[in-house]
Amino acid sequence: MAKEVRLPKLGQTMEEGTIVGCNIKVGDAVKKGDCIFEIETDKATLEMESPADGFVKNILVRIGQTLPVGELILVLGEKDEVVPQSFIDSLKGGAPVTTTTQPQPAAQTEEAAEKVIASPRAKKLAKELGIELSTVTGTGPGGRITEDDVKNASTKPAVSQPAAEIKLGATIPLNRLQKITAERMLKSKREIPCFYLTVKADVTNLVKFRAKLNASGNGKVAYNDFIIKAVAAGLEKFPIMTGQLAGETIQLAASIDIGLAMSVPEGLIVPIVRNANQKTVAEISRDTQALIEKARIGKLLLTDLEGGCITVSNLGAFGVESFIPIVVPGQCSILGVGQITDTCVPDDGGFTLCKFLTMTLSVDHKVANGAYAAQFLDFVRKYLENISNFE
Repeated sequence: MAKEVRLPKLGQTMEEGTIVGCNIKVGDAVKKGDCIFEIETDKATLEMESPADGFVKNILVRIGQTLPVGELILVLGEKDEVVPQSFIDSLKGGAPVTTTTQPQPAAQTEEAAEKVIASPRAKKLAKELGIELSTVTGTGPGGRITEDDVKNASTKPAVSQPAAEIKLGATIPLNRLQKITAERMLKSKREIPCFYLTVKADVTNLVKFRAKLNASGNGKVAYNDFIIKAVAAGLEKFPIMTGQLAGETIQLAASIDIGLAMSVPEGLIVPIVRNANQKTVAEISRDTQALIEKARIGKLLLTDLEGGCITVSNLGAFGVESFIPIVVPGQCSILGVGQITDTCVPDDGGFTLCKFLTMTLSVDHKVANGAYAAQFLDFVRKYLENISNFE
């Protein structure tokens, strides 16, 4: 009996998805759990699994098509079953069907042109490694080449390709992540009335403590890990900073989950460190390193990106001393962290060389007032300055 397959809700906030990969063609046999499509959401690219066993009768989507959750995308049936057009029309509410039962559906055009069936990630990795996909044996459904197949085909480490040369006067198309980022930032500027607070923290002792900690051989801890820990402690002390306006109330976050802004080739993403207030700096470091690695190889899940009550954005590595970040919609504030700089401080008639870190907090004035946010930021500053908090 024919079975309809619709675009599932792959994450709590997912409302639509774009088809970026199709691993099946009409006539293929699929098993429940097989990866049949690759779906790009506003946060990540995810594999969609088949909800049932069957044979592909109709594929009703194409590569690049954006669909709402619940849209009909596929019809499965028995091997020799004939699925009438009237049945498909009824599933689509009587709308005309543009994709019919053909040996090669529109979603397969790209794969057919390359004469191989491979996931987008596999193609990208193969290009980076200089591997011909025709020489790789696919282990996925229908002989599809997966990212793991490409990795197993060579021991050569992946090397990022340099970005294509951009010349003056060129027209550069936006990818989906850039479009979504632009929409969200515009939404933030329109709907979130912000004020901005800047402080300088004396992190002289923290710099020495971090160097000693990393020299111990028990793993590397980044400055962001200390900052996330300090921010988490601050949110416990000043919980309104986790809030969001909900009608005539302020809804506080149920847990302290902190976003860490990261740059990826496609744009900007913000994976989440969960329950940061309950973790040590070492545990936060393990979490952030895992998220960075998953981002590097494109393995972040929607669960890695959903939620968060504040974001930390650090541009210190680029020599930026201070900047004003834009609040992520759905959060109360964002902390912009700059470069650690050397500063001469008067000391008993002489001078002492100290290291200062500039932090700028952007705050949604609908949720928190200036005095409250200033106390929160001052708490974070003092927390970083007292290394006993991290011992």
